[in-house]
Amino acid sequence: MKEDGIGPGQIIRRKQDGSLEYQGDELTIEEPLEIRIGEKTIATTMRTPGHDEELAAGFLLSEAVMRDGDKIAGFSRPKTARNRDNIIVVDLECGKKVKLNSTQRFGTISSSCGLCGKESIEAIRQNFPPIKSTALRIDIETLLSLPDKLRANQSGFARTGGIHAAGIFDANGKALIVREDIGRHNAVDKAIGRAFLDQKLPLDRHLLLVSGGASFEIMQKALAAGIAIIASVSAPSSLAMEFAREMNQTLVGFLRPPSFNIYSHIQRVILK
Repeated sequence: MKEDGIGPGQIIRRKQDGSLEYQGDELTIEEPLEIRIGEKTIATTMRTPGHDEELAAGFLLSEAVMRDGDKIAGFSRPKTARNRDNIIVVDLECGKKVKLNSTQRFGTISSSCGLCGKESIEAIRQNFPPIKSTALRIDIETLLSLPDKLRANQSGFARTGGIHAAGIFDANGKALIVREDIGRHNAVDKAIGRAFLDQKLPLDRHLLLVSGGASFEIMQKALAAGIAIIASVSAPSSLAMEFAREMNQTLVGFLRPPSFNIYSHIQRVILK
C-alpha cells in the first residue's frame, strides 16, 4: 500500500535446489516529492511516500531556509494538480519571508545522493555554527544497544530489506523518533523535521543513528538540528570525518556490537 511506502511486486525466485517459483514480493516505493514555499518550488527529492510534512520541514531546516525558532503555519497540497500527492506546499506564518541564496539546492535530488547540486561546500559550512554543548556523554553499553533498537523500529526494512532508517535517541538510549526512507538523507530529514515541528530543537543532548554509512550531508543535517553524536552502522566518508572534527561532533562508525570505531571527539563516549 502506498500509504506506508510499501508496494506490491511479482518476482521469479531461484531456490537453492535450482527450481524456480513465482511469488509476490513487497518493494519500497520511490516517487518524487516537490517541495514548495507558496508558489515557488524549492526542490524535488526522490523519496518514499510517508511523513512528507516532516521531510519538507527537515529539508528546509537542513538547507538553512528555516532556522531553529521559526514556525510553519501548516502544509497543503495543490487542489487541481494531477500529481498532488507528490507535491507538498509549506505555508509559512503570516508575514514570514525566506531568502534563498546560491548555496541552496534547486532541481531534482536523487534518493542516493542528497548532496548533488550543491555549489559550494565551504558556503554550507558557514550556514551552521559548531556544536557548543560538551555535557552530553554516552556509555559503551548504551551505545552498543542502539542498532538493535533501531532495527526493532524498522517495519519497512523488515518487509522489504530495501529501506534506510534514521533514529534520534536520548542519552539513555531511548528511541524518540525513527523514520525510514529509500534515501538515508531523507530519513534524517524526516526525523529532524519531526523534532523541528514539535519545537524540540536543538537536539544537543541527543544522538543520531543511521543505517548504512555516514556521509558529509548526514553530518550537516545533524548539525542543523544541533546533534552532537552521530553513529552509523557502516563507514563514514573522509569528508564526514573532517567535518565532524571541525564542527565538534562525535562521529562513531561501524557500530556493530560488540565493536565500533570513533573518528572524532572521543570525550563524549565513556570508555571505562
